[in-house]
Amino acid sequence: MLSYYKTIDGHISPIPACEPGCWINCVAPDDEEINSLIADFRIEPDFFRAAMDEEESSHIDSEDDNTLVILDIPVIEKAGKSINYTTTPLGIILTEKNVITVSTKDNPILNEFSGDLVKGVQTNLKTRFILHLMLRIASKYLQYLKQIDKISNFIEKELRKSMKNSELIQLLDIEKSLVYFSSSLKGNEITIEKIMRGRVIKLYDEDQDLLEDVLIEIKQAIEMANIHLNILTGTMDAFASVISNNLNIVMKVLASITLLISIPTVISGMYGMNVTGTPLPVFWFPVGFSVACMAIAYFILRKKNMF
Repeated sequence: MLSYYKTIDGHISPIPACEPGCWINCVAPDDEEINSLIADFRIEPDFFRAAMDEEESSHIDSEDDNTLVILDIPVIEKAGKSINYTTTPLGIILTEKNVITVSTKDNPILNEFSGDLVKGVQTNLKTRFILHLMLRIASKYLQYLKQIDKISNFIEKELRKSMKNSELIQLLDIEKSLVYFSSSLKGNEITIEKIMRGRVIKLYDEDQDLLEDVLIEIKQAIEMANIHLNILTGTMDAFASVISNNLNIVMKVLASITLLISIPTVISGMYGMNVTGTPLPVFWFPVGFSVACMAIAYFILRKKNMF
């Protein structure tokens, strides 16, 4: 689907057709739409293949007068009752007079731009528009990282009470999300540093402060993701050790109980055999002897912290 937007009177507004200085938003475009953009703007077909590839990593490429920037953006995926955080590539194509964004699915970052929720954006200023988009992506990473931190803290409190596998699996999913975020953020950082050199995309003096803000936000997100990942890894290792220790305690108690139960079984088995010569072959003796042996064994095991 193709949508066209342009800054009119300081606000991003939808327009019916493409104009110079407008922003073209492509969400899951079909072959006909892709071919029309290739023909109208003389874009390299590989640009769209890279932008539509969900496994594409962050990078920047230039061909003729067009430039492709691939950035990984954070997204939320709902699977039943659970919420998973992952990343997906966003393609940004700079043509002579327009900016084209290409994504495989609808995402909240582009919706904020199309809904005029981001102030101070000029679609005709291509470089500045891309920098605003990068800054919004970095801010969305920080927002999701704060959500992940709150979720992991809640699950950790629940895990202390229940020690169930479901909480450990949720922590494992969060750890996987943090790995995705950390890897994608490092790729975005490299791409932004290439842009900062000004060799591929022309930078203006008024864009330097905004570009530095983007880089600072990205570095902060990388540091936050690494901190949360290290804490979560240590937490999971600690809880795994606690669960293993609890299992050992349970097995130790069960083994002690089994030992105590086996004492009357052995004594009653001896007196139940059809033989002669057993001492005091009366009912009360094996019962009392069994209770005495169990009491002695209990105090010995108790002294050795088996209970």
